[in-house]
Amino acid sequence: MKKLLAALAISLMSFGGMAAADYPDRPVLLMVSYGAGGATDFQARIVTIPAGNEDQLGMPIAIINKPGAGGRVGWNWFATEAEADGYTLGAYNIPHFIAQSIKGGVDYSKDSFEPIANWGADPAVFIVGKDSAFNSMADVVAYAKENPGKLTFSGAGLFVGHHIAALQIEKAAGVKMAYIPTKGGGAAAMKAVIAGDVLGGVNNLSDAFRAREAGNIKILGVADLERNEFLPDVPTMKEQGLDVDNSSVNFRGIMVPKGTPQEIIDNLAAVVPKMFEHKRVKQRMKAGGSPLHIMTRDEVLAMWEARQKTLEELLAGL
Repeated sequence: MKKLLAALAISLMSFGGMAAADYPDRPVLLMVSYGAGGATDFQARIVTIPAGNEDQLGMPIAIINKPGAGGRVGWNWFATEAEADGYTLGAYNIPHFIAQSIKGGVDYSKDSFEPIANWGADPAVFIVGKDSAFNSMADVVAYAKENPGKLTFSGAGLFVGHHIAALQIEKAAGVKMAYIPTKGGGAAAMKAVIAGDVLGGVNNLSDAFRAREAGNIKILGVADLERNEFLPDVPTMKEQGLDVDNSSVNFRGIMVPKGTPQEIIDNLAAVVPKMFEHKRVKQRMKAGGSPLHIMTRDEVLAMWEARQKTLEELLAGL
């Protein structure tokens, strides 16, 4: 009996090794926990373009959207229901899922997932409609002080990068504004500004870049330490006297569920950054105003750990 069990164990180990060696042998899914058309969805579709090439993953990657509750719906599903076999990947957003896990009420934390690689770093920006009377953050702050709680502005959800930037702006300016999280992520938040449903909004630089190019909005400030190459004419919040750092910068990348075989993690960690480096990806990201910030698995692990500590301190004081 012992010999039979030993033989079975060896057989299963060999099968697992073969499966990992042959990975992937069918198309792969990438879960995006925001709706179609938003920055995460838009960029995920770009960075996975070369996946099917023989010198890349060798199989195409298809996007599936599971939006809702600022990303909670998708990440709850990914942490509790997605198969840990390498065929269902997830797009992560930092600080979003870490901040949400710190505040509680979700089924995940940073320890629920294994990062593969990071593709971008997208700062938050404050936007207003093209015909708005606001032309600077000073105008926004002045209105907020004169009308406490009446300056309505949209964002992609609670305790996402948009919300963290909003909380920092309020604290730095000493004002109270009315942050309105939207159900459809960044795309819905942007539509609310363009339609005039709110007086302003906090959104991703990449979404805002495209909307400004279309002549639909004005961008008043960037929540980062330096001006961005895509918006060299837009000053940072700090330049405008607001003590807002880069804690809300939206890092985006690919992860897998905890429990995914290490051989598959190693395979993906070796291939995915090369996919992000592809010439066509760089061209499409630049054309869309989407900043690339490629990081390896080890670099992402360090970034996740650092952001966990930063966000625990930041959210305790907001």
